Amino acid sequence: MTKDSLQTFTEAIRSTWGPLTSELVAGSRHHLAHLLEAPAAEAWLAALHRDAPESRELYRDPTHDFLLLAHTEETDLYRPPHDHGRGWVIYAVQRGEMEMSTYRHVHDLRGNAYIVKRESFLLRSGDVRVFLPGDIHDTRCTAGPLSLFRFTSRDFKKEEMTRYPEPTSAVRTAPSLTVT
Repeated sequence: MTKDSLQTFTEAIRSTWGPLTSELVAGSRHHLAHLLEAPAAEAWLAALHRDAPESRELYRDPTHDFLLLAHTEETDLYRPPHDHGRGWVIYAVQRGEMEMSTYRHVHDLRGNAYIVKRESFLLRSGDVRVFLPGDIHDTRCTAGPLSLFRFTSRDFKKEEMTRYPEPTSAVRTAPSLTVT
């Protein structure tokens, strides 16, 4: 029996899985990008397109606990800034478009913590983006329905994630120092 793209993906990831390294991330990203090229006629992908689930678990590794999830989002769905704790994630857009922004957690001179937007970018069909432990990001579906794969290094329902308040549109400036 011939393997489908999903089986090929999971076997490739399992065969290279190990501690977080640059090589593991690059390989996982490569395999996920290849999964985006799966023929729409494959049964699992045809079912995703037909059912358009908000979230569906496609694979959970019984040994290593990494997951592959599929999500369908409507235009303007926004997920505020967050990180994934000790875990890492790869987003891969199958169809549609999403805007993502990255942030940095900083402290002003008085010790007040807040986040600063670093950049914003669009992910379109075929695009893949990696977020390592501690990387703060948000997502907004800009052209739905959006179909995306989300590969996670662990089950984030079991992981302590940090959620951040949405940044305001006002520019934050740190108080000036007075030197005497």
